[in-house]
Amino acid sequence: MALPLFLMILFALPSLVVPIHNSSTGGCAIIRPPRDGGIRYRGLTQEQIRSVQILPVDYEIEYICRGNRVIVGPKVRKCLPNGTWTDMTQHSRCLLLCPRVWTSLENGRVTPRPPGPPVEGTVLHYSCHDGFILEGRNVSHCTKLGKWDSPKPTCLYDVNYTGKKKLYIGALFPMSGGWPGGQACMPSAQMALDLVNSRSDILPDYELELIHYDSMCDPGEATKLLYDLLYTEPIKIVLMPGCSGVSTLVAEAARMWNLIVLSYGSSSPALSNRQRFPTFFRTHPSATLHNPTRVQLFQKWKWTRIATIQQTTEVFTSTLDDLEQRTKEAGIEISVRQSFLTDPAVAVKNLKRQDARIIVGLFYETEARKVFCEVFKEKLYGKKYVWFLIGWYADNWFKIKDPAINCTVENMTEAVEGHVTTEIVMLNPETVRGVSNLTSQEFLAALMSRLGGTKPEETGGFQEAPLAYDAVWALALALNKTVAPLKAKGRHLEEFNYNNHDITSEIYRALNTSSFEGVSGQVVFDAQGSRMAMTLIEQLQGGSYKKIGYYDSSQKNLSWFGNDVWIGAGPPADRTVVIEEYRFLSQKLFAAVSVFAGLGILLGIVCLTFNIYNSNVRYIQNSQPYLNNMTAVGCMMALAAVFPLGIDGLHVHRSQFPVVCQFRLWLLGLGFSVAYGSMFTKIWWVHTLFTKKDEKKDKKKHLEPWKLYATVGVLLAIDFLSLMIWQIVDPLHITVEKFTKEAPKEDLDVLIQPLLEHCSSEKMNTWLGVVYGYKGLLLLLGIFLAYETKSVSTEKINDHRAVGMAIYNVAVLCLITAPVTMILSSQQDASFAFASLAVVFSAYITLVVLFVPKMRRLITRGEWQSEQQDTLKTGSSTNNNDEEKSRQLERENRELQKIIQEKEERVSALRNQLAERQALRNRRRPSSGQNQNHNAPPPSSQQDPKSLLPPPGYPNPTTDNHALPPSFSNSSNLYPADSKMSRNHCHNSQIPLLYK
Repeated sequence: MALPLFLMILFALPSLVVPIHNSSTGGCAIIRPPRDGGIRYRGLTQEQIRSVQILPVDYEIEYICRGNRVIVGPKVRKCLPNGTWTDMTQHSRCLLLCPRVWTSLENGRVTPRPPGPPVEGTVLHYSCHDGFILEGRNVSHCTKLGKWDSPKPTCLYDVNYTGKKKLYIGALFPMSGGWPGGQACMPSAQMALDLVNSRSDILPDYELELIHYDSMCDPGEATKLLYDLLYTEPIKIVLMPGCSGVSTLVAEAARMWNLIVLSYGSSSPALSNRQRFPTFFRTHPSATLHNPTRVQLFQKWKWTRIATIQQTTEVFTSTLDDLEQRTKEAGIEISVRQSFLTDPAVAVKNLKRQDARIIVGLFYETEARKVFCEVFKEKLYGKKYVWFLIGWYADNWFKIKDPAINCTVENMTEAVEGHVTTEIVMLNPETVRGVSNLTSQEFLAALMSRLGGTKPEETGGFQEAPLAYDAVWALALALNKTVAPLKAKGRHLEEFNYNNHDITSEIYRALNTSSFEGVSGQVVFDAQGSRMAMTLIEQLQGGSYKKIGYYDSSQKNLSWFGNDVWIGAGPPADRTVVIEEYRFLSQKLFAAVSVFAGLGILLGIVCLTFNIYNSNVRYIQNSQPYLNNMTAVGCMMALAAVFPLGIDGLHVHRSQFPVVCQFRLWLLGLGFSVAYGSMFTKIWWVHTLFTKKDEKKDKKKHLEPWKLYATVGVLLAIDFLSLMIWQIVDPLHITVEKFTKEAPKEDLDVLIQPLLEHCSSEKMNTWLGVVYGYKGLLLLLGIFLAYETKSVSTEKINDHRAVGMAIYNVAVLCLITAPVTMILSSQQDASFAFASLAVVFSAYITLVVLFVPKMRRLITRGEWQSEQQDTLKTGSSTNNNDEEKSRQLERENRELQKIIQEKEERVSALRNQLAERQALRNRRRPSSGQNQNHNAPPPSSQQDPKSLLPPPGYPNPTTDNHALPPSFSNSSNLYPADSKMSRNHCHNSQIPLLYK
């Protein structure tokens, strides 16, 4: 029956299987398991267990028990080289466990014999605290059945007791971990307890005792310790946790045990939630109390853009949420928000990449060293950066050697220089004696004495020590305040248990109304149970912290000492300062082009004056002077557009710039239409009249001036309407083009943002496409017409060849300049130079080509007379002019045509007469003669052909009337003076030109 008693737990790990053999060379013999228990053989199968007798050296066996029995004695044994098992002198037994409820006693103590779990055979000895009487047996035994042999006793209040009764405080002090604040806070709290217990005016009938554990600032560790505090005697009347994470756990659980929680080192804003933590108080102000101070400093130094980096814990997340809300209300932007769990390297790199300058860091001291090691590596420090840290680190936190980082002390010192800390005022700056009858300096001296030779900067929680001291005093004063109300109700503080709501309510009311002068300042709690206090502002200067100001958030009063020190000339900018710098047109270029444009306008005025003054001269009249006047006016308008084209924000206010844009558009557009339109009209009508078929020339050669003006008016109306529609539908306005930021040559923390103002509209490209398309087709058509009419000569428009040359130049310049200026629109000087010089050259060429030849002709030939005078003086001067020769030849042509017609009529009459005479002669001849000459040809056929020719010098009637010999240059040389065909007989009938 021994085999069923074993409980075998088999492991499927072949690598752990130990070869078993019945060898006597070494090992330990198998031992029997305890009663009601078994042995766990690690790495052996069930078959091997049945056959094995010797286990190898270092092999371990583990005892296990059945049911609710537990092992008493060694649980694991190991085979030794001498063939024996470890701890064989101690027996291992599987014993029943009695209820643990008997192991605790309210207002009393329980001593187990022997120490350990309450198993069969255990004896419990009971005793009560001072002021209580034990009711029931003071001893209880655990039987073999797993039950106690007597009921659990109780400790009743002794109304006749006159000594001091103890009240217990359960405290969790973090002596290590992320914030080892217990190193100074625990001695400080004990110091306060000693003073309170020595005072006869505070809780005279009670003595406060501190029961504390090391939470290591770890919520997981704190959970286990909280269980021990709650489930072991004595009953604790108040709990005092430290770190925010631990306080969150304790405060949330304390409501279930009807306990008040008073923290001395918790700053998490989340703890201000009364619904979640209804019994929580703290002498350490909420971390959100830093935020009004930070916002005040941001505004003082004119920062509107900040960044944050936080450790991912509830306290810092809640603080940052509150800061974000406050900065939003103050018009300050949090541009970058980074967080990390354990390694801040990536978060710091992101801050660097996103150009963070003003950085708020929220993390514990150990993580702060990691952060600033990365800050040193990324060069995220110096005159361009300001770090805001929490002020409750040790003063030399950056000099402490930390194996978790690979930066030297010198590296860390360099990286942290100049940072600013905001710290709750934890030590009263005034020399006043508070409720403990100590000044803040006397308190520090007493604390230093308790700490021995430990330096304050090397002691965790030294800055928070006054808060722990005042926390004990706040509790003592609150408990003292509850004595009378409870006594009136027939209750006492020593009767407190975890189900007594009345005592808890009285303690809550007393704490909520607390107000006293402590070593940390005035101790007052707000509605959320948080401490209200001032904020101290410090700056690290030369490796040590210097006070630079205080801020009272309740009064919104900033007390500034003015001793802040900066690495640069002053507080750095909150970002890379971007200086907006407008690009303006070169004034030298503008002045030079303006001079040329002004001279062009002057030239246009001279040409216009000349043309108007000589409008009665036939040569000027034959050039259509009114169209030339329009050309001159259009050129002057286009030249005038150069001035607004060069005016920018340097000359006019931004609000007036759209007016300048309108002037540019209208002057240039209408100037082009007037100047080019008048020239295009000339070349159009020349092409229309003088390039048609010969049979249509006589009908269309007469040119009416109103048609010319109407053509110009149509072109001008099209331009006017298109510009008007443009400005009504999508008016021009100012737009600003931004260029790539540029760094100045000097070592300045600024970037230059070049800006350029443009005249634009919402659909600028569409409108330009329409205008450029229309104008471009007009220019191309003008080039075509000029080419087609280059060989035409006409008296009606005698300067059409000059007009064609002007059109060539204008078209080429416009077709080149328009796309080039669009490409160079971002380069104000080049764009203005191309556009303005194209306008200037086009106007100059047009004016020079059209008007200078006329001036030269009239000046050199003296043709300063009217059309009537020119008719009386048709001498040699007329013969030298091509146009006069043309008109003279036309007149001679008409005279010759008439002479030829008359000669042909005379020849026809003579032929008729010869034919009649020949017929009469033939009738008179005798018949013989007829017979003889019967076969002879007719007389008319034998007549000499020369007799039928016209007189010498006259054209053959069968020849082309259009081919006239060159000798017919003057009709007076062809006939005698008395000829009947004089020039006076010439009429004005239209004939074709006899020359080209």
